[in-house]
Amino acid sequence: MKVTVVGAGNVGATTAHILANKELANEIVLVDIIEGIPQGKALDMYESTPVERTDTRITGTNSYDETKNSDIVIITAGLPRKPGMSRDDLMAKNTEIVKSVTEQVVAQSPNSIIIVVSNPLDVMTYVAYKTSGFEKNRVMGMAGVLDSARFRTFISMELNVSVEDISAFVLGGHGDSMVPLPRYSTVAGIPLPDLMDKETIDRLVQRTRDGGIEIVNYL
Repeated sequence: MKVTVVGAGNVGATTAHILANKELANEIVLVDIIEGIPQGKALDMYESTPVERTDTRITGTNSYDETKNSDIVIITAGLPRKPGMSRDDLMAKNTEIVKSVTEQVVAQSPNSIIIVVSNPLDVMTYVAYKTSGFEKNRVMGMAGVLDSARFRTFISMELNVSVEDISAFVLGGHGDSMVPLPRYSTVAGIPLPDLMDKETIDRLVQRTRDGGIEIVNYL
């Protein structure tokens, strides 16, 4: 398994590190336009693999040549959000970036699966889908698992229970339009409305919707 991560910022570098620690790929390529950043971060990660006893090879590069024949490509490239910005504020610039990245990915890895992490997530996933020409099952965004994970985390914090016992159900887009469904979210099989009052549930639902900007404001 060969995985390419495009973008060596916080999200991209963390993704590559987790992939290496879990040994989910034999080879990881970290790509970024800034010279030295992907090379340095990749080497740092590679040198840590003996501690985790993993044999994943990690390469940093500014070229897409090294990404050739990747099985999975994770696109994290794009401008990050700043306080006061909505995901949609990033649309025009990040559309250009994701389109360019996707074109280069397809040229080197025409049989790959693309996972998009760039914001606004739903729109950027569609941009990658249309640009790549891939079948719909080969281009996806990661937001669904993130939104449900955030809801599970906030429920866990509120009730002081293990996240392993929590199942959370969230529909809709990634952002303000998402729809967490408390009745279909459970703790050890018990629906959320049976465990907390409506005011508390509404607060957790809103925090889930605002999960991204809460982190952005801290950073």
